Amino acid sequence: MAEVHVQEGETLESALRRFKRKVQQEDIIKEIKRHSFYLKPGEKKRTKEALARKRNRKKRNKEVE
Repeated sequence: MAEVHVQEGETLESALRRFKRKVQQEDIIKEIKRHSFYLKPGEKKRTKEALARKRNRKKRNKEVE
């Protein structure tokens, strides 16, 4: 769980920025989205394969350029 303590003399905006950065580093948002709904094993496999195809396509395009 991300936790940020506001230090003496620190503005709320800077503390909020630190909190957002910490949440991003800990991948909390990504984890919440992953657990927000259930995927059947077959659907999970299809999405995983689609992401792999997308990565490979991107990699090939980078090599060509």
